[in-house]
Amino acid sequence: MRLFTVACMFVALTASFRRLAWSNLLAQSAEQLSLAAVPIVAVLLLQAGPGEIGLLASIQSLPFLLLSMPLGLLADRTSRTRLMALAETLRALALLLLLALIVTDHVSIAALAIIGFMAAVGTVAFSVAAPSLVPALVPVEGLAQANGRLELARSAAFAAGPALAGALIAWTGASAAFVLSGMLSVAAVLCLRGITEPARPNMPARHPLLELQDGAKWVWHSDLLRPMMFCSIVWNISWFMLQAAYVPYAIHDLGLDASGVGVTLALYGVGMIVGSLLAPRVVAALPFGQAILVGPYFSVLAAVTMALTLFWPQGWLAALSYFLFGAGPIIWTITSTTLRQTVTPRAMIGRVTSINIVVSTGARPLGAALGGVVGVSFPVSVSLWCVVLGFGLQAIVISASKIRTLKRLPDPLPD
Repeated sequence: MRLFTVACMFVALTASFRRLAWSNLLAQSAEQLSLAAVPIVAVLLLQAGPGEIGLLASIQSLPFLLLSMPLGLLADRTSRTRLMALAETLRALALLLLLALIVTDHVSIAALAIIGFMAAVGTVAFSVAAPSLVPALVPVEGLAQANGRLELARSAAFAAGPALAGALIAWTGASAAFVLSGMLSVAAVLCLRGITEPARPNMPARHPLLELQDGAKWVWHSDLLRPMMFCSIVWNISWFMLQAAYVPYAIHDLGLDASGVGVTLALYGVGMIVGSLLAPRVVAALPFGQAILVGPYFSVLAAVTMALTLFWPQGWLAALSYFLFGAGPIIWTITSTTLRQTVTPRAMIGRVTSINIVVSTGARPLGAALGGVVGVSFPVSVSLWCVVLGFGLQAIVISASKIRTLKRLPDPLPD
């Protein structure tokens, strides 16, 4: 029986899903490449300072807050492959426009901000549409493996994109990074064309606000989805508190130079790749509820490891912390996405996914602001121990829920 289950998992990844996985890899690579290249171009060509870079980062994140729920509603009502293709085409056109501005020497901070916003729409569309399409392409016993493939692609793009952007700009100039990013977006659209998306029954026309309200109510009343949402909120607040404190701490207290800081941050992406590869084994070895807890518990371990640098100020400890932050939470992402797909009606997955994106994204500026306030008002040790407490709280939230008692993945809900 065990061999049959394992065989089914590998049979489940059919040609349509493989096309989705390749398209996701190409789209995520285009996003990370352009996301890393924009601030480099702003500094090198426009002599932008921290204020301008912060503005660019804020505007590039706005689509996650403003468009996740509308796109999630569209993912539940229209063709998901068409939605992803249109959004990725918009990214390609935005990058083409940016390339033209660079070549004609008309690029500006405002142009970078507007084009960055347009390019991020593609990422939001993939974030809400791909998880809702996976259950239609893969049977339930293959969901964890399929989600692991998608997260592995995201992890690889996260790890390689910034380094590739920097190398291309250093070797050939600013244009090359955006040319390659645009080509990757076009290739992502072409991969989507070969996906056979199962037909869905026509849904009765309703007001969009009522549709979104249905998704929010489903999350709030679910004993499984609600604690995952709160865990995600607390995790993101704690993570961005750490991000606000880490770089100054690493340079001034750990004695790391710029390259040393870059190496420690890169270990986060390496951890994500390792965690993505290990996720199927973790799911196979543990009861499903315990597999979900791996990510939150690893986050606590990673936060404590970072706090230990207060007593042993070693760069390798900080690097280990970031590696653990990458390896554990990516298993959470894979397992929580799989659980969300099975306990949500398929006609509602896009909206439920978008709600998770909005609340987690909205928690990020709060965490960064808290990190800044604590960092200015108290010694850095207070910031790091607050981070430990925050990650401890998210582990408590998920451990106190019914998720901990799950022996296996629940049976999926019908359409």
